[in-house]
Amino acid sequence: MSRYHYPCYLAGALAARTGDEMSGPALMLAAFALAGSPVDASSLLAGVTVSAAVGGPLLGALLDRARRPGRLLAGALLLYAVGLVAVLVGLGRLPFALTLLTAVAAGLLGPALSGGWTAQLPRVVPGDRLPWANALDAMTFGAASLAGPALAGVAAAELGAPAAVVVAAALVALALPAAWRLPNRPGGARRAGPASVLGDLAAGARAVALSRPLARATLGSVVCCAAQGMLTACLPLLGAHALGGPAQGAMLLSVAAAAALAATAVVARFPRSVTPDTVIWAGALVQAAALALAASGRPPLLLAAALLLGCGEGPQLAALFAVRHREAPEHLRGQIFTTGASLKITGFALGAAAAGPVAVWSLPGALLLAAGTAALAALAPLAIPPAVARAAHP
Repeated sequence: MSRYHYPCYLAGALAARTGDEMSGPALMLAAFALAGSPVDASSLLAGVTVSAAVGGPLLGALLDRARRPGRLLAGALLLYAVGLVAVLVGLGRLPFALTLLTAVAAGLLGPALSGGWTAQLPRVVPGDRLPWANALDAMTFGAASLAGPALAGVAAAELGAPAAVVVAAALVALALPAAWRLPNRPGGARRAGPASVLGDLAAGARAVALSRPLARATLGSVVCCAAQGMLTACLPLLGAHALGGPAQGAMLLSVAAAAALAATAVVARFPRSVTPDTVIWAGALVQAAALALAASGRPPLLLAAALLLGCGEGPQLAALFAVRHREAPEHLRGQIFTTGASLKITGFALGAAAAGPVAVWSLPGALLLAAGTAALAALAPLAIPPAVARAAHP
C-alpha cells in the first residue's frame, strides 16, 4: 500500500472516466458521420449503455475474487478501449448488426471505469483519510462529465468524428498503468468456478437488500438517476424552446457538472459534519427543487436550476460512495459497487425512455414528473423496513 500513491489512483480514475464520458458522444458523432443514420448513432449509444447494466454484477464478482484486482481492472480497461476502436473500424465497413454487437460487448466492461475502480479505494488510502479521498474520487465523475462531452465536440470539430473515438480510447488506455499497479488483495485468490461466482452474485444481491443503509442509498440513487434521465430526454426540446437551439440544452449539463464539482469540493472540506445517509436524501430534495424550477422554462431560471441540480447531485454521489465503503463486506465490495453502477445506468435509461413521450406532449409536465421522481428518492428511508437492518452483513 505504501508504494502506491493516491494521486496515481486519482489520475487514472480521471483519465478513464473522462474517456468513458467522451466515448458516448464520440460514438454517436462517428456513427452519424460514417453511417449517415441518426438511428444507427442512437442505437450504438443504447447498446453500450444497456450492456453496462448487465455486465456490472459479474465484473464485480470477478474483481472480488481476484488476488490482483488491479490486473483484472487493467485488462477490462484495455478491452474497453480496443472495443471502441473496433466499433469505429466496423462503421461503414461491416454490417451494422455486427458493429452494434461489438459495442454491446465493449459496454459490458463499462462498470470497470466507475464502480470497479472506486471499490479499490480502501486498499489505497488508510481508513482515517478515506472520507477525504472518497470525496475527491467522486469529484472525478463531475470533472469527467464536464470535460468528456466537450472534448468529444472539440476533437470531432478539429480532427473529425472518427478521431474523437480514438482520443476517447486513448484516454481510457492512459489509465492502464495506474490500474495495473493497484494494491493486491491480502491473502490468496478465491476459487472462481461458475457455481461459486453465481453464489457470489446471489450473496452480493442479498448484501444490498438486507443492509438497510445500503438498500436506502441504492434505492435513492437509482431513483435520482431516473429523474436525471428524464431531464436528459427533455434537454433538446428545452434548448429549442428557451435557449435558441436544441444543442444549447445540453450546455445545461455542463453547468450542472461544474456546480457538482464545486459543491463536492466544499463538502470534502467538512467530511464528518453531516452523515452521508443524510446527504443522500437531502441531495434528492435539492435535485427535485432544481427540476421543478426548470419547468418554468425561463432562461435565467434554467441556469439557476442547472446550478442547483449540480449542488445536489455532486455531494450525493460522494455520500453514496461513503455509505458503500462503510457498509459493504470486504469480500463483496467490488460487486456491490459495480452492481450499484449498473442499477443507476438502468434507472437513467428507464427515466429517459419514460420522459420522451411525455416531453412531446408537455415539456413542463415532463420536468415536473422528473421533479416528483427525485422527491420520491428522498422517501427511500421510509420505503426500506427496519427489519432488514438485523442482517446487514451476511
